Amino acid sequence: MPLISEEPQIPESAQGPRVTPATGRTAPTPRPVPGPRSAATPRPGRPGPGPVRPAPPAQRAHPAPAAPAAPAPAPAAHARPEPTDDPAAPQIQLIPAPVAGALDAAEEAVDLLLESGRAPGDILVLTTGEQHPWAAHELSFGEASYWAQHDAGDDVFFADVSAADRARSRPVVVVAVNGDGDGDRTVARTLPVARDRAAALLIVCGDPRTINSALGAGV
Repeated sequence: MPLISEEPQIPESAQGPRVTPATGRTAPTPRPVPGPRSAATPRPGRPGPGPVRPAPPAQRAHPAPAAPAAPAPAPAAHARPEPTDDPAAPQIQLIPAPVAGALDAAEEAVDLLLESGRAPGDILVLTTGEQHPWAAHELSFGEASYWAQHDAGDDVFFADVSAADRARSRPVVVVAVNGDGDGDRTVARTLPVARDRAAALLIVCGDPRTINSALGAGV
């Protein structure tokens, strides 16, 4: 009788315990372990390590310049240069905007200036009403730190018109006429100061009637 080869049988006790998955349940996926949080990225122009400040609430990231610095551009298609007989006076451009939208219009003008090649430190932004969120944020840490950033001159600086006398001249000054209880009189007081601070270009964002009235008064 021929012999029939048989495969060796492994005793059940040597195979290890059987694991039967529970019906209807799947093995849970392990969650990734979060790494350490990085320190808040310092705002351009600010020193690096030190007490960590929360990021300013509304400061926009500066767009990368597309070309070397060029002659001052018109920041919007509807901006209108104002004629002047003084060759040393800055060019004046008006961007019509409602009071509630004047600050947004000013920020858009800043973005266009930066995209055209203007350096951030060339630009000063003044507000006649509510402070720009970045200025309000930085002032909460003290005026010394706030004005130190102005003196460094390496970034766009936002200030209230009441502080314009302390601001140094910059090539471009942008004024956001974003409201004030004094209305026309505030603009009439603001524009001469802003013009004195603008070496090349003054951009005014706000109600055309109010601005033209101030300009017509000899600003």
